[in-house]
Amino acid sequence: MEKDKYYESIKEEILNNEITRRVKDYSKNRSDLNTYIKVGELLKKAGKHYGEGIIKKYAEKLTNEFGKKYTISLLYKTIQLYEIYEKVPTMSGILSWSHWYELLSMKNLDQVRYYITLIETQNLSVRELRSRIKNKEYERLDGKTKENLKNQTEKQEITDYIKDPIMIQNKNRYEEISEKVLQRIILEDIPSFLKELGRGFTFIENEYKIRIGNRYNYIDLLLYNIKYRCYVVIELKLGELKKEHIGQIQIYMNHIDKNLKSEDEENTIGIILARKNNKYVMEYCSDNRIKTREYLVL
Repeated sequence: MEKDKYYESIKEEILNNEITRRVKDYSKNRSDLNTYIKVGELLKKAGKHYGEGIIKKYAEKLTNEFGKKYTISLLYKTIQLYEIYEKVPTMSGILSWSHWYELLSMKNLDQVRYYITLIETQNLSVRELRSRIKNKEYERLDGKTKENLKNQTEKQEITDYIKDPIMIQNKNRYEEISEKVLQRIILEDIPSFLKELGRGFTFIENEYKIRIGNRYNYIDLLLYNIKYRCYVVIELKLGELKKEHIGQIQIYMNHIDKNLKSEDEENTIGIILARKNNKYVMEYCSDNRIKTREYLVL
């Protein structure tokens, strides 16, 4: 009886990987990835040749031969991996099989590319990646940003990656949420908040004092974006966005531009975080430096 060339090739790939895992433990994740890509390619060809039922047969034989579970589910995952590998032209060496396992359930290839970029630029661990996916980070990008990411037709702006809504984690379970308490919640986990805003944000000060005329005013949060080289004014609002909020943050932004910004830095950006957005107010806001986002306290 003629040997099944696909099974023998799959067996050889897996056997080589098992040896690599024992000898070079530090590289086992990368070895898994390379092996599963090749196995997925062979399984896809075998399925076309013998029919999809062959996957179940291979799963049983591999499990018997290697003494560990090469399940039907795992083998189908390798096919998914290979199919994505065909469509995504560049694959980073940073990504391991464990990273890819988290991405394989995604139907949207643009979503996969987004998380690949995050892993590459922020060196995300598998746990961090899982958390970002769970928080629906890609889904909370606006439509314009997703289209730009897909087509890569326009230069990205500082506010493109700000999620909507912004997720604010109430880790200490404050029951009464005032603007001061909301600010405190953000400050208690400022790294998570900055990640929600996007790339390159750093914290300068809360309740940043500025003098306008004879009165002192206080900016809720003053940030700086290293990537875009500009200051960022954040104002927190408990209720719905109102027209007077636009005028207030615009004054703060102009003050920072006049008194803090240097000539080689970009103009200050303003972000209003409100419990509920108001598209009609923003429709008539002529200052494109001002952006609004809703927030959720979790």
